[in-house]
Amino acid sequence: MASSLPSDSSRPSRTVTPPRVAIIGAGLAGLTLARFLTETGFPVKVFDKGRGPAGRMSTRREDGGGTFDHGAQYFTARDPGFQRMVGTWVEQGLVAGWRGRFGSLEHGTVTPETEGPVRYVGVPGMNAVARQLASGVDLRCGVRVEHVRREAEAWALSSESGEALGTFDVVVAAVPAPQAVPLLSGAPELAARAAGVRMEPCWAVMASFDAPVPLPLDGVFIHGSPLSWAARDSSKPGRPPGERWVIHASPEFTRAHLEETPEAVAPRILEAFARAAGVEIRPREARAHRWRYARAEPALTEGALFDERTGLGACGDWCAGSRVEGAFVSAVAVSRRIALMAR
Repeated sequence: MASSLPSDSSRPSRTVTPPRVAIIGAGLAGLTLARFLTETGFPVKVFDKGRGPAGRMSTRREDGGGTFDHGAQYFTARDPGFQRMVGTWVEQGLVAGWRGRFGSLEHGTVTPETEGPVRYVGVPGMNAVARQLASGVDLRCGVRVEHVRREAEAWALSSESGEALGTFDVVVAAVPAPQAVPLLSGAPELAARAAGVRMEPCWAVMASFDAPVPLPLDGVFIHGSPLSWAARDSSKPGRPPGERWVIHASPEFTRAHLEETPEAVAPRILEAFARAAGVEIRPREARAHRWRYARAEPALTEGALFDERTGLGACGDWCAGSRVEGAFVSAVAVSRRIALMAR
């Protein structure tokens, strides 16, 4: 299998006696870190509580064959290392530019975007990149790591059911900041840094239509509304035909309705979308998904958290700007520190 990671200076150098590494979380940050370390000779094991890899870059499939990118909608590339990585993904057919029509919407007034960045999406879904990164990685899904305890000179991991998951020299929590806090209890200063990060929630609605929604944009930033974003998901490259939209509620709306059921929230978000767009909509099917930890506001700026003395660390977009790109940058940062620790 050809490497999905480029051979450049962003990769850690090979070590003589690499430590055993456990990565908790199989989103973009965790999987990127796993591939960097695995391909340079580190023994790595990844654990994730979900049914499959991808985290917020997940893609949901509907019964009729359509798909929804209900988490991360797209990503941009500013960091030189990430630009090279994206170029590799484009060559491999994993990623393509989304040439949609973008703009903003406020109280029924549409303002088209005249110039914007190249927006990339996974093909045929946002989870394509995660699936490629996960290939060749020792990944165990459906396991929630509950405890990280010090035993002798190693870290012992156990699940919420009490199952022993192994011992490791290095443990990296590649999960949202609030979930990282208890996993970092062996490094109190890092746990405190993670505890200080506030992550905003987001309700997302996935809606299918029998006819096109009469809105002259494919990606919409929404203002003056309980919503923040709406996208004609079916306009992205490589998607199945049909009319499918993903609508994101604002953090304020989501916090106010955080513990309500998806069945109660979905109609409210659809009503808000129709009101914001000034159009009548009649979805064939709609369902909601809650992202409890969607975006850090504000994110940390140090790139990653890592304690060389204990071998505990954390990485993720919340460490480096709260973008998809930040997840990659964070993984690079912590991989370098692990490599230095092992020399």
